Order: sequence, then C-alpha cells, then structure tokens
Amino acid sequence: MHIPSIIETKRDGGVLGDEEIRSVIGAYTAGEMPDYQMSALSMAIYFNGMTMEETASLTRAMLDSGEVFEYPESGPRVVDKHSTGGIGDKVSLVLAPLLACDELWVPMISGRGLGITGGTLDKLEAIPGFRVGLSREEAMAQLEKTGVVMMGQTADVCPADKKLYALRDVTATVPSQPLIVASIMSKKLAETLDALVLDVKFGSGAFMKTGGEAESLGSAMQAVGEAMGVDTRVCYHTMDEPLGRAVGNALEVVESIETLKGGGPEDLRRIVIALAKEVSSADESQLEGWLDDGNAWRKFQGMVDCQGGDSGALEKLVDVQRAPVIRDITAEHDGIIIAVDAETIGRCSVSLGAGRSKADDVIDPTVGFDQLIKVGTEVSTGDVLGRVHATDEAGANLGERALREAIRCE
Repeated sequence: MHIPSIIETKRDGGVLGDEEIRSVIGAYTAGEMPDYQMSALSMAIYFNGMTMEETASLTRAMLDSGEVFEYPESGPRVVDKHSTGGIGDKVSLVLAPLLACDELWVPMISGRGLGITGGTLDKLEAIPGFRVGLSREEAMAQLEKTGVVMMGQTADVCPADKKLYALRDVTATVPSQPLIVASIMSKKLAETLDALVLDVKFGSGAFMKTGGEAESLGSAMQAVGEAMGVDTRVCYHTMDEPLGRAVGNALEVVESIETLKGGGPEDLRRIVIALAKEVSSADESQLEGWLDDGNAWRKFQGMVDCQGGDSGALEKLVDVQRAPVIRDITAEHDGIIIAVDAETIGRCSVSLGAGRSKADDVIDPTVGFDQLIKVGTEVSTGDVLGRVHATDEAGANLGERALREAIRCE
C-alpha cells in the first residue's frame, strides 16, 4: 500500500478499507512506517473521524498485532469490565473478585493513572509486594487457581496500541473517539472475552463532561464489541462527586477492602452490583450475599497471595501506608452539602502525589483524601467534611484549600 495515498484519503474525508487499515497498522508496528506519517494519519482521523466499520477494522488490526488469551474449550465463561475513569473509582478492586465468586474467569488487564483519574495498577501496588507485571502464562495459571487476575498490559498484547498511544500522547490526538475506542477495545478483546461491561462516566471528574459525549463513546465501544462477537453491555454513571469517600491509592484499597467485607460506602457498592449483574448469571441477592458473607473478600486475598502481595498487610494497610500528616477538615457553619466537586479533589490529589502529571512521575501511595462528605448530608459547625493525607504541612494546607473550594454547603 502507498502510505501517502492512505493519509490523503483520510485527510480528504474518505473511507479506508479493511486492508488499508491492516497495512498501516502492520507497517507501523513493524517499524516500516515512520512516526511522522502515523502522526499525519492520526491527525486526519482526529479531524475527520472514522465510520463504525473503519473503527472496527482498526480495533481488529490492533488486536491482531499481538497475542491473545486462549482458554480450554471446557473452561468457564470469561468476563471483564472497563471504566472510562473517575475520581475515587476503585470499582475494579471489588468487582473482579466478586465476579470470580460466580465461577467466572476474570482476566482484567488494567492501566495506570494519568491526569486526574487514578489507575487500578497504582492502587494495587499500594499493597506491599503485589506484582502487576505478569506474563500471559502466569495469568492463565492464576485464572485456573483463583478465577481472577488483575495485571498490566504485557509487551505481547496489542503492541500496536502501546506504540500508537505513545505517539498520540505527544501529538495532541488523544481525544479522538475512534482512536479511543480502538485503544480500549483492542486491549479488552485481547482477553478473548465472552462478555464485557463498560462503565462510562460523565461529569466534572470524568473524561467526558456531558451525558451526550458519554453515550456517543459508549455506543461506539458497544458496537465494536458486538461486531467482534463479544456480548457488550454499557452502564452510564455520573462523576460530579467522588465515588465513595476516599481518593488516593492506599486509601482507596482500604475502602475497597471494607466493601469486600460487606461494608463500605453505599454508592460504591451500588455501582459494583449494577455492573456485576450485567455479566453474571447470579441475581442481585446472591451478589450482595457474596460481599456480605466474605466470599468476595477471600477471592481478593487469594489473588493478592498469587500475585506476590502480602495478604497479611491488608487488614492493617491503613497503618502500613500512612501519610506523615493527616488533618481533619471541619465545617465552618451549619448547612446541607449541595456539591463536592470531583475535578477539584482529583487535581489536588495529583498535586499531593497520588497521581501523575507526566508518565514517569513516581506515585506516593499514602496521600489523598478520605472520610469525604457526600452530597445531601446535613452538617453542623465542627463536623468533619473530610481528611487530607499529605507528606508535610504544606501539602495538608493545599489539601484543605482544595477541599473547601470543592465543597458547597448552604
């Protein structure tokens, strides 16, 4: 294929055929197509979009650029979930072991946080010793043993996506719906799933700010999943206030453990159950039962053990990963909480060290917020609105200012 002609077609708003897309992805992955040509094509896609057929072809080509999971024919149903991200979104930590209670296999390939939304891998690494860098063979062995694995993308899974995303990140082409869809779905489909549930967030603390943007992305991902033969469901959730009451890596693991043991915040538990119902054969009562009777908690402990983590540290993680400065932020007057802005809290968490501004930033697992007040709560002067966990007094001051800015009490 003549690459400049392919770029020209997309530049002028034309439609690329399956073979043309496969040719481009193959050449780029093999190093035969230079970055400057892929940058030009990515920008043309950014401005002119892709049809659903083109997006499906791109997803399939990226998927086929590497290895995929293969399972025995007699194996159980294979399911997973993907979230578009949000502040305090620790759903995966609870959902994956819960689904494994239904004798499903859950090979969850997750990512790291970049920007204001946290990453599942960063949260898991707050557990001492936990390994996210598993091989495909190690993941398969663990699935057979526990039914659940939570890991990072290996070098052999969708190498085209890994290379293309790095290029998009420095060429201002990340916010392109077809490129986003292909990136997300190629990695998930490499897990060779029977069913996938998509948790699409919108609001101040999400990538998509409006319900319309969320529905457009969700529909596109669902269409690609269905075209690839995967039962794909979509759930939409608002992200205007943080999910749960904790934001920060170790703090979110602690809250997830509380939920796995039958407690935890109601909004987190509600979303976990709603997503689980989409891909599980169990009804709501049974799913809640597995959280309440300790089954999901034991699955999580087993996964931690298998991946080199110290399951004995889980019960005392709040002390193992304790920030040097913890400060209560209290209400200055009586009233009702009418807003807790997720974006403001997320941005401050990054500044405290809980997230990344650059891909190579080092995460501090101890910092963030917990005991966050929820919208609709009636408070009196002196009541705790939340706690900031920081490395020093300057960080605590920063966190207090951000929390007071985020919360509206009238």
